[in-house]
Amino acid sequence: MRRLLLISNSTLHGGGYLDHCEDELRDVLAGVGSLVFVPYALVDRDAYTASARERLARLGIDVRGAHEGDDPRGALEAAEAVFVGGGNTFRLLDRLQRLELVDVLRRRALGGMPYVGSSAGSNVACRSIHTTNDMPIVHPRSLDALALVPFNLNPHYLDPEPGSTHMGETREQRIVQFHEEHATPVLALREGACLRVDGDRAELRGTRGGRLFRRGEPPRELETGARLDELLRG
Repeated sequence: MRRLLLISNSTLHGGGYLDHCEDELRDVLAGVGSLVFVPYALVDRDAYTASARERLARLGIDVRGAHEGDDPRGALEAAEAVFVGGGNTFRLLDRLQRLELVDVLRRRALGGMPYVGSSAGSNVACRSIHTTNDMPIVHPRSLDALALVPFNLNPHYLDPEPGSTHMGETREQRIVQFHEEHATPVLALREGACLRVDGDRAELRGTRGGRLFRRGEPPRELETGARLDELLRG
C-alpha cells in the first residue's frame, strides 16, 4: 500500500524549488487536496513551510506545517498526505523522535498515505540514516529511521571526479566503509533523481540515474526507469 516519492534534492541547478520533479509530485499526489509539511530539518520552520505552501499551491494543494498548532501528532494522524522536507537529517530524526512522530508517520505511510521526502526527508524514510551526507549537529536517540523501505539512500550522490587532486574519501568510498559494518543495500541518487514506490513496485525516476551498492559487490549503474522491486523484498 506504500505510495512514496523519495527525491534526491528539492532544487536542481537552473530551476526553481521542486520544478524538476513537478510531474512526479502531481502523480503521487493525484487527488490530494491538502498535506502536512514536516519542516523540522531546518531552524526557520515558518519560512520553510511558507516556501512549500507557495510552491504546492500551484498544484492546487493546501499546506499546513506540522509545527503549526500544538498537536503535530494529531495533524499527521489526520493528514491526506505528508511532505518531509530536507535540511539536516540528524536534526530531523531527532525532532521526530522527541515529538513521538516516528510511529505515526510509519503507520500512516505504510497504510497508504502518500509520503513525499526530499533529501533528509528521503533519508528518514529508510531503514536508518547511517548513509546521510550530513554532519551530526545533534544526537538522535537512535539512527534507526522510519523503515518505509528496507534499504538506505544516499541523496546528492557525487561520482568520483577523474583527475581530482582532492585526497579525502569519495562518496563511493564512504558507502563502502558503511558496508564494512552493515549489510543494508544503499541506493545512491544523483541530483535530479528520485525513487517512486507503489506497493511492492519500485522505479528509479527523474532526470538522472543512480548507483546501487551492495556489500561485497561492485556498484551497479542504474539508468532512469530501472525497476528495483527486489530491494523492497529486503
